[in-house]
Amino acid sequence: MHDYLVVGLGLAGISFCEVLEKEGKTFTVVSDSSQQASQVAGGLYNPVILKRFTLAWKAKVQMELAQPFYADLEQKLGQKLDYKVPVLRRFASIEEQNAWFEASDKPGLDHFLSTTIVQNKNSSIDAPFGFGEVKHTGRIDTATLVESYQGYLNKKGLLTEESFDFSCFEHQEGHISYKSIQAKQIVFSCGYGLKNNPFFDYLPLNGTKGELLTIKAPDYNEENVIKSSVFSIPLGDDLYRIGATYKWKDKTNEPTEASKKELLDKLKTFLKCDFEVVDHVAGIRPTVVDRRPLVGQHPEHKNLYVLNGFGSRGVLIAPYTSAQLFNFIERKDSIDPEIDIKRFTKKYYNP
Repeated sequence: MHDYLVVGLGLAGISFCEVLEKEGKTFTVVSDSSQQASQVAGGLYNPVILKRFTLAWKAKVQMELAQPFYADLEQKLGQKLDYKVPVLRRFASIEEQNAWFEASDKPGLDHFLSTTIVQNKNSSIDAPFGFGEVKHTGRIDTATLVESYQGYLNKKGLLTEESFDFSCFEHQEGHISYKSIQAKQIVFSCGYGLKNNPFFDYLPLNGTKGELLTIKAPDYNEENVIKSSVFSIPLGDDLYRIGATYKWKDKTNEPTEASKKELLDKLKTFLKCDFEVVDHVAGIRPTVVDRRPLVGQHPEHKNLYVLNGFGSRGVLIAPYTSAQLFNFIERKDSIDPEIDIKRFTKKYYNP
């Protein structure tokens, strides 16, 4: 019997598996790769909300956990995953420059916001007011991470690649069983797929569709992430990822021409060189009404748990929430009330 069965292998599932392995717990994973949010994510780790120049929720503690977490994964998987790259916020006016300087004086933000205006030296970018630099940022290659981690688990015989069939699932007080798998606990970390989970479908997971483009622009020659009305992330070989859109009604993983046009129109407001679109992808981010993750224990079935709702900041949130859930299960620590699913139980749970 395994200690854990983990369902889903995006950022949430991978991060929880890593905690389990480091803590000497046995586990196996069931995943069908139906949810694409982790694979198609921009992968930025950036502690600052650049629309308002504010610190993201628990950004400092999440950054402290995330950096060694991804360094360990690089060593384990033998893959380059973490690309250190500054984020430059393009200023649209003198007023935005002033707001940046005001924000850089605030506790917490002063660690991440440079007080030196970066002058634009790239003729392919229209940025007459320059940029503000966010420090200690970077990009995780999430597609390589997911693919490499799948291979790692496959080699150890710990991954079953199939859709989870709830008709084959049984739960008792001391253990759960799924087909031939038996485990003491089960953790559902299946992204937007949680909507089809009969045990946790009461949780207010909305799902927000995001689309990204990859462009090839030989004359762009930009090594930094540029954040304007869209972000531009350098990938090497003259390739750049452009994103992202936020759509609340469309729940498919299919790219749309409307979102492509939206991204290109915004990109052309500051990018002045020629380029071609070489890829266009989409995925459903698991978002929550109060913009906080969903972590915790089922109200009735005490060996059923959920790890979900990371939204667009999964790269940073995953290591933090995985540690919270593990410590709750194994060490009886309290889960941060802001992310504990208990906050929704009285309002939404009707057994």
